[in-house]
Amino acid sequence: MAYTVRKYNGKDALAWNSFITEAKNATFLFQRDFLEYHADRFRDYSLLIFETGNLIAVLPANIEGDTLFSHQGLTYGGLIYGEKVKLAAVVQIFKAVLTFLHANGVKKLYLKLVPSIYHKSPAEELSYALFLAKANLVRRDSLAVIVTENPLKLSKDRKDGVKRGMKNGLRIVEEPAFELFWSKVLIPNLRSKHDAAPVHTAEEIIKLHRNFPDNIRQFNVYKDNDIVAGTTFFVTDTVAHSQYTSALAGKNETGSLDFLYSHLINNVFAEKKYFDFGISNEDQGTKLNGGLSYWKESFGARTIVQDFYEVETRNFNLLRDFLI
Repeated sequence: MAYTVRKYNGKDALAWNSFITEAKNATFLFQRDFLEYHADRFRDYSLLIFETGNLIAVLPANIEGDTLFSHQGLTYGGLIYGEKVKLAAVVQIFKAVLTFLHANGVKKLYLKLVPSIYHKSPAEELSYALFLAKANLVRRDSLAVIVTENPLKLSKDRKDGVKRGMKNGLRIVEEPAFELFWSKVLIPNLRSKHDAAPVHTAEEIIKLHRNFPDNIRQFNVYKDNDIVAGTTFFVTDTVAHSQYTSALAGKNETGSLDFLYSHLINNVFAEKKYFDFGISNEDQGTKLNGGLSYWKESFGARTIVQDFYEVETRNFNLLRDFLI
């Protein structure tokens, strides 16, 4: 089967977004309104792949020099395709992508795969294609995940934290606004503890929430009338994912985060298939924050990995004779 590949342009937005809605390994992060909120930071080089004129796959991407990245502004990415696309076709589609990139002077492709929990149905065909293309695994992150229909029990530490939250009269409020959490909790904590800033500014997260109100949700914790903690969640078809979490000093004494997360797991997101705390890794996956990992696992979370690959585009030749 012959596949054609070309770069995305603005006229493709409607077709792109429609395809993302139906793809089996896509989430709202791949919609153009999400991809383009930070268009000034990245040189977009997204690709569309066609079979006899029909859009069959896309690759959200940006380019730096002679390397193409599955979009650096996203947590995950890679080749996105529909429910009916089978394994052999994905390998051939990936060969077409590598061939196109090689012909256009792109030497390397860097892919960060969509973790399996975000798939609407099994969608690890690309992993097999990467194996055939002799891609190098360059990073592996560990996500702490709860399977909500079969949860493990909370540890005694977490139960005690929830009790402290109740004793302290904490209140959890889902907020339509993000400024208070950003300015009073998240930004000061990241600055003082890590000399860092959130990936999204308050203005950016507000804009994204406006575009995706059902997918981006903010929960704040109050003691009396003062905010003491909060979390921002990205919600997909299968997963409730903790994007940002932060609390003021004294969180262990007040039980603010234990109280908040127990409520989210058992009430707000109980119907989601997975509850994803996110990673506890640093230094490109080579280090694990033991305390943070322990806290997540004590809620009953266990490990799902996300893999990152680098492949030479000239390796398209390796995908020629894989069928027997």
